[in-house]
Amino acid sequence: MRRALGTRGCCWALLLLLPPLLLPAAGASPHRPRLQPGGRSGSLAAADTACKNRPLDLVFIIDSSRSVRPEEFEKVKIFLSEMIDTLDVGERTTRVAVMNYASTVKVEFPLRTYFDKASMKEAISHIKPLSAGTMTGLAIQTAMDEVFTEEMGTRPATFNIPKVVIVVTDGRPQDQVQDVAASARTAGIEIYAVGVDRADMQSLRVMASEPLDEHVFYVETYGVIEKLTSKFRETFCAVDMCAPGRHECDQICVSNNTSYVCECYEGYTLNPDKKTCSATDICAPGRHDCAQVCLSNGGSYSCNCYEGYTLNPDKKTCSAVDMCAPGRHDCEQVCMRDDLFYTCDCYQGYTLNPDKKTCSRAITSSLVTTEESCKCEAIAALQDSVTSRLEALSTKLDEVSEKLQAYQGRQQVV
Repeated sequence: MRRALGTRGCCWALLLLLPPLLLPAAGASPHRPRLQPGGRSGSLAAADTACKNRPLDLVFIIDSSRSVRPEEFEKVKIFLSEMIDTLDVGERTTRVAVMNYASTVKVEFPLRTYFDKASMKEAISHIKPLSAGTMTGLAIQTAMDEVFTEEMGTRPATFNIPKVVIVVTDGRPQDQVQDVAASARTAGIEIYAVGVDRADMQSLRVMASEPLDEHVFYVETYGVIEKLTSKFRETFCAVDMCAPGRHECDQICVSNNTSYVCECYEGYTLNPDKKTCSATDICAPGRHDCAQVCLSNGGSYSCNCYEGYTLNPDKKTCSAVDMCAPGRHDCEQVCMRDDLFYTCDCYQGYTLNPDKKTCSRAITSSLVTTEESCKCEAIAALQDSVTSRLEALSTKLDEVSEKLQAYQGRQQVV
C-alpha cells in the first residue's frame, strides 16, 4: 500500500455511520461536506454513558498494513475504545467482534468472547498491526467462515439480529474482493466500506451494500476521528422520534427505533403522503348499519329515512308512515292511502274539485235522485191498488165457489 504525506491511515466502521461528517465516495450523493483535520468535538464526556441502541452482531474489519503508522494505529485503538463506551453491549444486546488484516487475517476476538466494555477495551489495547499487504477479500471471507457462525457467537437467523461488517482501509485490495463481498451480501451481511486518504474508491463501491451513498464513505485523516463519538451516539441511540418537532404526522406518531410511522384517529384514514389524515366516509356501503339513509357527521354518523317512512326507536331501521293519519294529509273529506302516497275523495253527494283536495255538493246528482224517488212512490201506490183489487176479486170467487157447491149438493138429494 502506498504512503501519503502527512497524517493518514484507516478509520473505524463508525465513520460510515455518521454521514453528516463524511464525504461519500465517487458516485455517492455530493451534499456531504469534507471533514477538516484537527480539533475535538467537545462532547466526548457525553459518550461516557451508553445508550440503548438496537441489537447488532457487529464486526469491525481493520486494515493494519504497513501504510498505517504506529501512532496512527494507536489513535484508532483509542477511538475504538471510546466507541465501545457508546454501545449498549451485552449478550442480549449488541455483540462486537474485531478483525485485523493485512496480508494475513487475525480474529482479535469473536462475537462470543466479551459481553462487557471493560474486557473489550482491554483486548483492544493489546491489538498489534500486522503490516505487509492488503487482502481485503480474504478478510471478508474469514468473517463469513469463522466469525458469523453460531459457534462463534452469531445469533440464529430466527432472532432477526442484523449482521453488519464495517471494512476500513486506506488502499487498494490486493485480491479479488468483488465476488467475496457479493457472497457476503447474499448471505444477509450488510457491508459498509470506509476509505481513508488515498483509498481506492472503486474498490469500496464494489464491496459495499446498496444504496452506495449510505454505505460508502471517505475521510481524509485521523484528526477527525474523535469528532465521531457524539455523532455515532446520535445515529445509534434510541431517540424518541415522536417527540414534538421531530415528526410530520398530522394526528398520531408511532416510534419505531430510529424511524416512525404515522397513523390516524378512529374515523380517519391516512392519506397517500403517509403523514396527513382525512375523515373516513363512514357512510360508504358496508361501513354503517342504517336501513335507508346515512348522514355523516365528522367522525360519526346518524341514520334517517326516506320520505314516507319514520325512524324506529333503534335509530337504524325505518317503518312506513300512515299518510292518512290526522295532520299528515290535506284532504277535505276522505283520504285514501296508496302505499307511500295518498289521494283525496268525497262523501256521497259531493264531487272532488280540480285541486284534488276539496269537495263540492253535487246539486244535479241530487235532483235526479229526487225525481227517481217520486217515480218509485207512484209505482208502489199502483202496486198496492192492484194488490187490493186482486184480493177483493179472490174473495168474491171464493163466495161463488161456495154457492156452487151448495147447489150441487141439493141437486144430488133430489
